[in-house]
Amino acid sequence: MTEKGMALLDAVGRKRTAVVGMGVSNVPLAEYLLDIGGTLTLRDSKEKEKLSPKIAELEGRGASLLCGEKYLCDLDEDVIFRAPGLRPDIPAFAEGVKRGATLTSEAELFLEICPCATVGITGSDGKTTTTTLTGLLLNEAMKTSGNGRKALVGGNIGIPLIPLTRELGENDVAVCELSSFQLQCAERSVDVAVVTNLSPNHLNWHTDMDEYVAAKTNIFRHKECKALITNAENAICAELAAATASASKGSCTPKRVTLFSSEKRPAGGDCRLWLEDGVIYAQCEDNEPVSIINEADILLPGKHNRENYMAACGAVIACGFDMQTVSKAMKAVAPTFGGVEHRLELVREKDGVRYYNSSIDSSPTRTAAALSTFKDSNSILICGGSDKNIPFAPLAENLCRKAKAVVLTGEAGPKIGKALEECPLTAESGLIIIKEPLFDDAVRAASKIAVAGDRVILSPACASFDAFPNFEVRGRHFKELVKNL
Repeated sequence: MTEKGMALLDAVGRKRTAVVGMGVSNVPLAEYLLDIGGTLTLRDSKEKEKLSPKIAELEGRGASLLCGEKYLCDLDEDVIFRAPGLRPDIPAFAEGVKRGATLTSEAELFLEICPCATVGITGSDGKTTTTTLTGLLLNEAMKTSGNGRKALVGGNIGIPLIPLTRELGENDVAVCELSSFQLQCAERSVDVAVVTNLSPNHLNWHTDMDEYVAAKTNIFRHKECKALITNAENAICAELAAATASASKGSCTPKRVTLFSSEKRPAGGDCRLWLEDGVIYAQCEDNEPVSIINEADILLPGKHNRENYMAACGAVIACGFDMQTVSKAMKAVAPTFGGVEHRLELVREKDGVRYYNSSIDSSPTRTAAALSTFKDSNSILICGGSDKNIPFAPLAENLCRKAKAVVLTGEAGPKIGKALEECPLTAESGLIIIKEPLFDDAVRAASKIAVAGDRVILSPACASFDAFPNFEVRGRHFKELVKNL
């Protein structure tokens, strides 16, 4: 535990604390803070009946509750924990900081009090799959040591971080998926950082792309980070890696930079991972390249998943495991790992049509990656949802080149439709465009035009908040609709 972490916990125990936003991560955080003797006020914009049943338990343990429209009134606590979705510069928080309050978050506290090494994964796409793979590969690699070490996974993946501190020992590894919201104000980095890729995302929350990228770089920019693993084929990531390598030459805490590519052997970097002639290779410094695994032995389809595996391998190597151990771990995991729910998840096959749930695809780049998985053009996509102020012109081009049809739905459906109208490829592509504002109607419309050999993919390219609380609820609702067709 760092000095800052000890000071923060001491302040929680002696002063008054607010936990603002009672979602997935902050409910367990509140439980933890009560365990150490904190005096808590829980605040949320929702009314009490819409909150977790656990809130009543927290009240029973002495926490106060302030709900509804006035949940930020009289925010005068000494320590304020904000939920990831709440910007740190909203007026109530800014006023609190001005009068001397400490503004922090669950993720920031975790990085200060975690008892072991940390691996953090961020990026625009592929975070959850890469985080899951990193945990699986680390645990497989740790079997060879035979000393009871383990890797635990948490963070934006849907598993709160703070409860992990009770399960982790000093020789273990915490694998954390971290969003830009969680990293926005982080003043401490992880020990090993992975940035899968960077492209426009969450621009309805961030002020601009510069702020979004700056938030992401907090995962590696501070002195604790010893290794950065990132994507050589992503322009922004390549620039960040080059800048990090250059700055590290004169630093007292040099960062080891690992580059990966699904197209060619990367130039530069201390370590490299790449796909060549159907084989993933790894090379560190000037040593000979080592074959890690044959591409044919990886169950997950798609180029983007090859990149996710290389990113995870880079993290395991950065944790100190040799190439042979990493290769053995890959060969144990890759042939059987079928993916994470809501990520090109095969729901069912009916009348020769396959239905895939890829509700996690909340940006155009994710939808492009989903489309690129399939060689033919027999895909019928369901697109639309909550608009994140991301341009849809690239999505329109991808749909014209690689899809048979698209069903537009939700708040952003008209905006995607306009991008298709303005796309020069639309007229000649033969792309079928159907507009169904309501989600259930969109799913039924897609099924009606599908014939044997087609696939229907829920790949919205948008967030879910116009119709669903989150992408998980959207994906499960889609699966229920498909099962009832």
